Amino acid sequence: MENLGNEDHRIYCGDALEVLKHEIPDCSVDLLFADPPYNIGKNFAGLKDRWQTDEDYLAWCYQWLALGIQKLKPTGSLYVMTSTQFMPYFDLFLRDRIDILSRIVWYYDSSGVQAKRYYGSLYEPILFGVRDKSNYTFNADAIMVEAKTGAKRKLVDYRKNPPQVYNTQKVPGNVWEFPRVRYRMEEYENHPTQKPIALLERIILASTNEGDLVLDTFSGTFTTSFVAQKYGRRSIGIEIQEEFVKIGLRRLQLATDYKGEALVKELKSYEKASVEPQVQLF
Repeated sequence: MENLGNEDHRIYCGDALEVLKHEIPDCSVDLLFADPPYNIGKNFAGLKDRWQTDEDYLAWCYQWLALGIQKLKPTGSLYVMTSTQFMPYFDLFLRDRIDILSRIVWYYDSSGVQAKRYYGSLYEPILFGVRDKSNYTFNADAIMVEAKTGAKRKLVDYRKNPPQVYNTQKVPGNVWEFPRVRYRMEEYENHPTQKPIALLERIILASTNEGDLVLDTFSGTFTTSFVAQKYGRRSIGIEIQEEFVKIGLRRLQLATDYKGEALVKELKSYEKASVEPQVQLF
């Protein structure tokens, strides 16, 4: 386990469970964002996220979920992602431990080949929960979006006295439309499941204030830490793969080299490696 970065933006190269157990104090984190491997066979720098059984995968997930909740402050918030098939299990596990406030759908279009004999997936689910539903951060004004009824149609609300045109802005609903990160996009990094900056901006701006501490247990391209830094938050990112840790060090400008290797962005399409599936990554 390596502790890299600086006091405001820490990067741990190591196993997420071990870092959560030994390096992060309980009740110290304002926001936890977790985007774990989905157990669907994606290749992560030569390893595949495939467990021997679904039960093994869920048992591992329940461990880091429970630890992550312990790290949250009493006022803390959690956003967690997984595949559509496993999210119901996450939901059942978490609803007995935190207050789930929203079940979010991140929708995206896909130009790739879709299913021929069933309905292909065009979304990923996100759970938003808090430790105390009477005391948590939610900065509605920071994430307003256009209210199409008021902004475009100019409809009038006659229930009000006097009648008024509907608001032109509103808090987003629970269906979020952000494009997936694609090769040759400016923000693209060499990673198979990179999440868009815009998605993390909405989460971090809504659920933290300047100076708050954001934890990402499976950092990948370190977009969470990158956005936290951009908006004056502190961050902790955990990542087991050195290839991705190097991306984090470069994106956050925490180092110019790693173990003698210059940290330079390489623009290439992420290639699938021909490796045997591993029991688990973390």
